[in-house]
Amino acid sequence: MYGRGADAVTVLDRLDFSVEAGEIFGVVGPSGAGKSTLAQCIALLERPTSGSVIVNGEPLSELSRDRLRVARRRIGTVFQRDGLFSRRTAAENVALPLEYLGVTRAETNARVAELLDRVGLTGRAGHYPHQLSGGQRQRVGIARALALRPSVLLADEATSGLDPESTAAISALLKELRDELRLSIVFITHEMDTVVRLADSVGRLEHGRIVESGRTVDLLRDPESPLGALLRPAPASASAPAGEVALRVRYRGDVPGDWLARVARELAVSPALLGADIATIDGQVVGSATIAVPAGAVTSVSSFLSEFGLDARLFDDARGAEPSASPETDPALEAAA
Repeated sequence: MYGRGADAVTVLDRLDFSVEAGEIFGVVGPSGAGKSTLAQCIALLERPTSGSVIVNGEPLSELSRDRLRVARRRIGTVFQRDGLFSRRTAAENVALPLEYLGVTRAETNARVAELLDRVGLTGRAGHYPHQLSGGQRQRVGIARALALRPSVLLADEATSGLDPESTAAISALLKELRDELRLSIVFITHEMDTVVRLADSVGRLEHGRIVESGRTVDLLRDPESPLGALLRPAPASASAPAGEVALRVRYRGDVPGDWLARVARELAVSPALLGADIATIDGQVVGSATIAVPAGAVTSVSSFLSEFGLDARLFDDARGAEPSASPETDPALEAAA
């Protein structure tokens, strides 16, 4: 809460979540939702008015100034802007936290060399920031954040402003670091594609609260999830031919790859594929497709598909929105059938 009395503004309210060791938790939300304030609170750069921030079992908000200074070393931070010093080389930038703590030169040099190798920049140790690409500068920032061997890595818009190739490379690097170092990573962003590619779990922050959260794959497979639809919007599709009805078909589990052919074979119906966006996330297939079937076959097709872990719902491309009801409960579809 900022301010007092009538001027008080609540930015984060009854917000509660946890991140396990070795987990990447993505935080998404619109501008003004409180994402930046959340990042500051996690590192206790901003003290919450009430509640606790617990890292490695320690309630940071209850620690003395000296103990808090030590505890913060276990939290590495990567921001949208790399924050590198222009007159220091990549190696010298990574060395900053170690120099601040008075680590010996020999130990510092060894640690810096290890970190630059880990982020794939051994050959760029002597380069200055202006000699590096945006993705390389961000890698230096990640190496610096790891200098004090943190158990938590806070990434606040760490890939914003990078080109797609650099974003993919940084995402892959963060996953490698998560696996190798068992880091807990809080990844705050507005880039939905990056969250889907990177995060194990996701929470949507809105008006200062986590309004929905869950495992990424579970959200993507839940046709009732607003966050799942936000993370992976429905693909563009063609219109259904005259006399036919469009169905949006969403994957809810492991589905046979020939499900469309099975519909044609088992039900003597020839569905037309109007659009599809299918992908594999963490080894599990997610996505949706839009098909067109005769109006009179909608109920039988929907029931048949449900047996394979597919959720089929009426899709009115004139509405341009996600279907909101199953074929069995949609009045418009009942009338058409």
